[in-house]
Amino acid sequence: MPTSFSNPSRRQFLKYSSLLSGAFLLDAPDWLARPHFQGKPALPLAHFPDRLHALIWRNWNLVSAERLAKVVKAQPGQIRKIARAMRLPPESAVTPEQWQRSYLTIIRRNWHLLPQEQLLELMDWTAEQLAFTLQEDDFFYIKLGSLKPECEPVLYTETSPASLQWLRQTLQTEFPKGLPRQKESYFQFVKDLSAPSATPVLPASSQFNPRFGYAYFSLFGDPLLEPDIDPYPDGYLEKMVAAGMDGTWMHIVLSKLTPFPWDPAQSANWEKRLENLSNLIKRTGKAGIGIYLYLNEPRNQTPAFFARHPDLKGAGNSLCTSHPEVQRYLTGSIATIVEAAPGLAGFFSITASENPTHCWSHGKGGDCPRCSKRTPAEVVAELNNLYAQGIASGLRRYQEKSQDETLPAPPRLIVWDWGWTAGWAEAIMPLLPKTCSFMSVSEWDLPISRGGIESKVGEYSISSVGPGPRASKHWQLAQQQGLTTIAKIQAGNTWEIAAVPYIPAMANVARHVFNLKKAGIEGLMLGWTLGGYPSPNLEIVAAIGAQPDITPAEALLQVAQRRYGAAAPLMVTAWEQFSAAFSEFPYHIGVVYNAPLQTGPSNLLWEQPTGYRSTMVGIPYDDLTSWRAVYPEHIFVSQLLKVVNGFQQAIDEVARKQKSLRLPTAATRAVQREMNIAQTIAIHYKSIANQAEFIRLRNQLQESGDAPIRQIETLLRDEIRLAKQMAVLQCNDSRLGFEASNHYFYTPADLLEKVLNCRDLLDRWLPALSR
Repeated sequence: MPTSFSNPSRRQFLKYSSLLSGAFLLDAPDWLARPHFQGKPALPLAHFPDRLHALIWRNWNLVSAERLAKVVKAQPGQIRKIARAMRLPPESAVTPEQWQRSYLTIIRRNWHLLPQEQLLELMDWTAEQLAFTLQEDDFFYIKLGSLKPECEPVLYTETSPASLQWLRQTLQTEFPKGLPRQKESYFQFVKDLSAPSATPVLPASSQFNPRFGYAYFSLFGDPLLEPDIDPYPDGYLEKMVAAGMDGTWMHIVLSKLTPFPWDPAQSANWEKRLENLSNLIKRTGKAGIGIYLYLNEPRNQTPAFFARHPDLKGAGNSLCTSHPEVQRYLTGSIATIVEAAPGLAGFFSITASENPTHCWSHGKGGDCPRCSKRTPAEVVAELNNLYAQGIASGLRRYQEKSQDETLPAPPRLIVWDWGWTAGWAEAIMPLLPKTCSFMSVSEWDLPISRGGIESKVGEYSISSVGPGPRASKHWQLAQQQGLTTIAKIQAGNTWEIAAVPYIPAMANVARHVFNLKKAGIEGLMLGWTLGGYPSPNLEIVAAIGAQPDITPAEALLQVAQRRYGAAAPLMVTAWEQFSAAFSEFPYHIGVVYNAPLQTGPSNLLWEQPTGYRSTMVGIPYDDLTSWRAVYPEHIFVSQLLKVVNGFQQAIDEVARKQKSLRLPTAATRAVQREMNIAQTIAIHYKSIANQAEFIRLRNQLQESGDAPIRQIETLLRDEIRLAKQMAVLQCNDSRLGFEASNHYFYTPADLLEKVLNCRDLLDRWLPALSR
């Protein structure tokens, strides 16, 4: 039986996810008290007088002064006094919607500041709520490093004027006119995208069906129990359709959406969630958007659960899907959804996920008395057949009770090979139900060479143009079995940088989709949680799918003309330059997951090694070894700078030539906002190159006692420049720094903190080195 994993992305993720072999949702207080939840000491913040000032700086206008005061045992007026002393912006109300959309941002920024008890008080959450979020919000605990740093309680104390002197002088020097003010409030883009569209551009029918992706600002963890947060306002639905999408997907947990027979407490409010799903399907369906549900089931359970139900236990803490009771639960639950939510577009399944679902999902089926007698292929194929049986059963039940003469189309089942070990596909494919579709990550295993370093694409790449050999092989196997084929791509953006609404490397996207069209691929998943912004990228995909004879170049020009009018040729040239530059990105799945691609210039610098490992698209720390993966330090930096230089040249050329075009105000603003996105990418990558050089020189200094102080000083001053530049961009564009499953990776306060961080190193650390 195979137990190794040939999938590089999966190996990388599983490296972080050992804790997922034991669920912690049901025993949250006990789980949070376990030793693995406690970590190393929290990192010091020498650029603040104390951690109280750091707490107020980081949470100002994200958390109310009243709640901050309660956490630190102070009066709100005392909190406001400290904020004024630090020259923070005027206080603004934290709306309920802002709070619900930013809880991940708040948890992340306080992870090294507050102990568990104060963090729960700050969030006004129970331990169960925190545990659920850490597990179900796209594995947020892994993004935080799978440990909680040890923090002393933060309590209010009076601060002496002398201890504030350096901070106040530095702020006056660096920001003589005051800190940059936000011209767009947090989540302004939600209002903009929710507004009705004037005249949506409806694409023609497409070769690709479906064309579904994640909603740009949908909550991830439990979206069907958030009545005040609409993931699909009517205006946004119009824009999705206008961008060429015909579907979207939602994360669900089956035991939350349907009754869990062995522990009904897990299913509290399931009826409400199911009702909300049904209503949502009706509303999105009227707009032309189908809903697909992500199946990653059955979820694992706790040791306490299996103490009560030992016969259901499989490998680790998985429910054994070879057990008849578990099988009845799966088919019955899916049937319940299909019966109650007519018009559901379908499901897609991941059967070898980071979540240890069935016994072979993490290669440990040999530990199960039932599944050890079966191959992984048999277990995976059976699981997908159970899903299909549940769909058919639910459809029959709906038809029997329905009085409608016109019945909805049956939900489709999309089987995704994400995480399958090499050799599984050949054995699984003949056993799949013929009614299902088969999906593979298009660019997976694509050979690339960057800076002379040979490697293969894991996934999440716009810098590489697919499809790759793995997907091509699996699609061929599926076609031989009579299954329709779907490509999972990242049309809008990728973890190469998700802190922008889209990556303007449109020529790469166009070529990739054109290749899939020639290969006869019948549907597209347009992205994971990232990439749902109604971007020119998606419009280019739609143009290629809708017009049989269109070329990639023609698709670029069509979309550019519609968006930018007379500036279309200039923008197409920029897109081609961006694409060529982006193809130099030092891609490796380790780089994509570990480097500070999302935090960019907000990532702090440290005079001593932190000892913390970079976390997956979370907190990069100073873990340069993980950042660069297979690339030597100098090649990692030089490849990033190739992207930066290519982007900057294109940005400068647009700025120079745009002046002579005399564009209407709307077109001028559209061009400028796209250039701001490109500038954000250039700033992020330049900052990462700076940070890598700083860490290299710092480590050299530690090892040999010698390093070019002047070069370190230059890097620190450039980081100040980049942080200020990025802060102004983000203050003017609320989309920057945001991604649906992470919320804001950083805020203007984080970028301005980076200025303080670098100034502290310049004023305190470097002079000490020179003595």
